[in-house]
Amino acid sequence: MSEHVEILLVEDDENDMDLALHTLRKENLSNKIYVVRDGEEALDFLFCRGAFSGRTFDHPPRFVLLDLKLPKVDGIEVLRQVKADSRTRTIPIVILTSSKEERDLVSGYKLGANSYIQKPVDFDQFRTTVKHAGLYWLLTNQAPPIDVSFKELEKKS
Repeated sequence: MSEHVEILLVEDDENDMDLALHTLRKENLSNKIYVVRDGEEALDFLFCRGAFSGRTFDHPPRFVLLDLKLPKVDGIEVLRQVKADSRTRTIPIVILTSSKEERDLVSGYKLGANSYIQKPVDFDQFRTTVKHAGLYWLLTNQAPPIDVSFKELEKKS
């Protein structure tokens, strides 16, 4: 995969995936969206292993839209591993979930989620929510330079 991915969408629900993709593309927010359907595949993508061993850590996604209720490896574990590794820690993780569990919200933030959004049930509200998330993380948010790791920042301070 030589193309630089801007958004990694981690979603196992076909309807939510289709709606999110349609919204992001309709709003011209990103043509470079990659979808994975379970937590194991998300970790392989982000850690450049398995089917994604051709990727490099030099080109992380601009942000990840992460569902929590995933097959194989749940979203909380994906978040835990991504935020625990210096190579992936700075990738913004936006939890987009139908979970109404307070423990998921608290765990998500404790593990380093950058945002927690409960999926609206209403079709139009869902589209608006995805659009606003995309606008913020792709256009408004200033990400750190790709070549700067936390270890390098710690050495400078």
